[in-house]
Amino acid sequence: MSRFPIVALVSAAALVGLGACAPTIARQGFQVMDASPREVKIGEDTKSSVMAKLGSPSTVSTFEPNVWFYISQTTEKYTYHMQKVTARDVTVVTFDPSTELVASVENLDLNDARQVDYSDRETPTRGRELTVLEQLLGNIGQGGLPPMDDNDPGNRPNR
Repeated sequence: MSRFPIVALVSAAALVGLGACAPTIARQGFQVMDASPREVKIGEDTKSSVMAKLGSPSTVSTFEPNVWFYISQTTEKYTYHMQKVTARDVTVVTFDPSTELVASVENLDLNDARQVDYSDRETPTRGRELTVLEQLLGNIGQGGLPPMDDNDPGNRPNR
């Protein structure tokens, strides 16, 4: 018997196993098509020219409508692991409110990000906690099947 089928089967299994180790790469947010946000010129471009070059911004500042953000990020996810952000680009374009000319362009990346610590406190709830046994047996004897009377609302009386 030839060893070729066994070697081919083991090789195919190894290739499939190695293929599962490749990450799934996803890109979200603003995607550069024709012009890069870094090509915006300070003092020359206006809101309309920036909109024509880059399109609408990813978001506009809540309290200052003259600040536009173009945000994009790249993530990698391995088979059974959490998704990890590998690259993030944020371009902040600030306009002069009176002339609508670009006042500044700031480029931020993943190194400029800050980790926000969430509070682990919990809001207390009223009442008491039930054990598993109390939850399973708590409804025994409480109520039952609905009555099957002829005059029960929703049922038509028999004639």
